[in-house]
Amino acid sequence: MGFFERYLTVWVGLCIFAGIALGKFAPEVAQSLDAMAISVNGAPVVSVPIAICLFFMMYPIMVKIDFGEVVKAGKAAKPVGLTLFINWGIKPFTMYAIASFFLGSLFLGFIGPEATDLVKMPLGKDMVVGDTYGSGTVVLVEGVKMLEVPLWRSYLAGCILLGIAPCTAMVLVWGYLSKGNDSHTLVMVAINSLTMLLLFGFLGGFLLGVGKLPVPWQALLLSIGVYVALPLVAGYLSRKWIIAAKGETWFKEKFLHFLTPVTITALLVTLVLLFSFKGETIVQNPLTILWIAIPLFVQTVAIFALGYALAKFLGLSYENAAPTAMIGASNHFEVAIATAAMLYGLSSGAALATVVGVLIEVPLMLMLVRFCLGTQNWFKTANA
Repeated sequence: MGFFERYLTVWVGLCIFAGIALGKFAPEVAQSLDAMAISVNGAPVVSVPIAICLFFMMYPIMVKIDFGEVVKAGKAAKPVGLTLFINWGIKPFTMYAIASFFLGSLFLGFIGPEATDLVKMPLGKDMVVGDTYGSGTVVLVEGVKMLEVPLWRSYLAGCILLGIAPCTAMVLVWGYLSKGNDSHTLVMVAINSLTMLLLFGFLGGFLLGVGKLPVPWQALLLSIGVYVALPLVAGYLSRKWIIAAKGETWFKEKFLHFLTPVTITALLVTLVLLFSFKGETIVQNPLTILWIAIPLFVQTVAIFALGYALAKFLGLSYENAAPTAMIGASNHFEVAIATAAMLYGLSSGAALATVVGVLIEVPLMLMLVRFCLGTQNWFKTANA
């Protein structure tokens, strides 16, 4: 694990303070950056600074993927099938159920039953002030139409976006640290990246709709194109070109080494922007992060336990069981943050919830790595 990855929680914490300070002492800076956006029908849809940051988050991940490994996945049908089942058949729905229970019931009194959040108008929707859409009401804020939604539902939206985005980056680190099968992890990274193109928008639209939240399908599809498909294609093409021109050894030892801090740096810049908008909310109610973190913690541990137990039941080796459980437990927070910012805005509770996912991811996943290493004897080895 590199220097940036090892202390990611520290950097995230520093960015929280930097963002809050920026929002308090120089709010015009963040607002000017957020105003740099591509608009559709007069509504800002793609924030240019965020799009640039998110591309540099995603490209280093995508360029590492050798899609030739995908065809070999059939040799490990059990772990591949189990991972896909957990990531797309179980995880999105347990995230919705757990987050709804904690945010909409158990912690609702702390969040505030009457507390509201302002989010972007759904792309392609032409509504007038006073119209309702899902659980939101159209209001006019400083001459701009916004949707006013219950605050807890905005947090729920962020949790949903985390739940439908399986990890395709840091999971390589978790698999390596837990002494798992690196080839299996790489195969699942490639397969999940491709599957996300098909299911992210569908599951996101469905679960957000069930949660009575705005369901901007056009923006969901656009977010997939900008934040997943574009870096995926760029990574695939540049990987082929670089290896052909410089060789695979140079690509792995020089090029990838240069890219290592790029993803985390881009993520941290994005977080400064996010917290520059949400700083006032956090200062007024610092326990907000705790209310969001608890259901995310429960979800992560529950999905990990399910994956690990099913891997044991199916007779997988430890080398395949560990990364299978890790992939299900961890989240692709880069895509979740990008989508939340695009759909609901940088200042939304949904964006804040996805950032909390980053905040707890590293220490929680390191805890699960240690658990895996301490339970290797529960499983057969790959050579057994």
